[in-house]
Amino acid sequence: MKYDFLIVGSGLFGATFAYKAKKAGKSCLVIDKRPHLGGNVYCENIEGINVHKYGAHIFHTSNKEVWDFVNSIVKFNRYTNCPMANYKDKLYNLPFNMNTFYQMWGVTTPEQAQAKIEEQKAEAIASLNGKELSNLEEQALTLVGKDIFEKLIKDYTEKQWGRSCKDLPAFIIKRLPVRFVFDNNYFNDTYQGIPIGGYNKLIDGLLDGIECKTNLDFFNSEYIDWQKFADSLVYTGAIDEYFGNSLGKLDWRTVSFKTRVESIPNYQGNAVVNYTSHEQPYTRVIEHKHFEMFGQAVYECQKTVVSEEYSLEYKEGLEPYYPVNNDRNNILAEQYRKLAEQEKNVIFGGRLAEYKYYDMAPIIETVLSLTNQLFDK
Repeated sequence: MKYDFLIVGSGLFGATFAYKAKKAGKSCLVIDKRPHLGGNVYCENIEGINVHKYGAHIFHTSNKEVWDFVNSIVKFNRYTNCPMANYKDKLYNLPFNMNTFYQMWGVTTPEQAQAKIEEQKAEAIASLNGKELSNLEEQALTLVGKDIFEKLIKDYTEKQWGRSCKDLPAFIIKRLPVRFVFDNNYFNDTYQGIPIGGYNKLIDGLLDGIECKTNLDFFNSEYIDWQKFADSLVYTGAIDEYFGNSLGKLDWRTVSFKTRVESIPNYQGNAVVNYTSHEQPYTRVIEHKHFEMFGQAVYECQKTVVSEEYSLEYKEGLEPYYPVNNDRNNILAEQYRKLAEQEKNVIFGGRLAEYKYYDMAPIIETVLSLTNQLFDK
């Protein structure tokens, strides 16, 4: 059988594309080198808890079309992302808001908080003696001042990137959102939540009735000669790998997780706690049950699952997570994108294939737009 589309990768881009293609009467085969479907949104059920195997995924968007689309596949709950920061056993609310400033300085009004930040920003700007910002540390200090930088940004960022803030380019943080209201909701989007029953429900709904094969590496299979099997290819893997790394390898940051079961119903009282000091080697701890269990339901489930998250340099055999957007990689990625434009009947899409960090909703928005153009002619 020859398919209309061979889709490499069953993450949100591939699964959403397959769903829309099937709706348009097209035949699809989805293949994935992992032993499961769903890419990085895949959840493992441990002790009755949906564990985000590849890190916390919180769906958020202000695009009603995207929200209505995902809710037509599976209903979403009311989870609101309100992470905490732990700096040397002191807790601060994130993102930076009036709760954070009260915890930091004891200030109780926006005017007091603003004055404190402006005073510290002025000190940082004065210390530059008129020279241009040359690194992330200088950039952050001039945006939010010394106290917030040293307690909530410096060590956390160094753990994330594996290098000193003085060795990171200033452009990594062009701005740092500061709110002078008591609002701990991390996102400003209109809609936010987690699929009821976990992300596997969303993926299963998107891929319902579509032929899928797992444990199948595109590059080490017969499907590498995809033209024999399909009219078009949808490729969501790494763009440099597609071209045999012919121009050189792109750099990535990756993360690893140490996951364990705790024999208590409530470990940290929040889904996400960032550890912003070098005293802990991990960047954050995720307690997965809080994504989907609220109120008394937390205590009806007698155990809990927590994951420590560690940021690492990418090596072969690990999962690539975050593009390293320095000059070398940006130039190289653009060269690969130009090669991709010359490929006939191949669609490159998603984080790996575009060498671009994506949240989940923009991925779906991109696919809906693309498939509307392809199938609604």
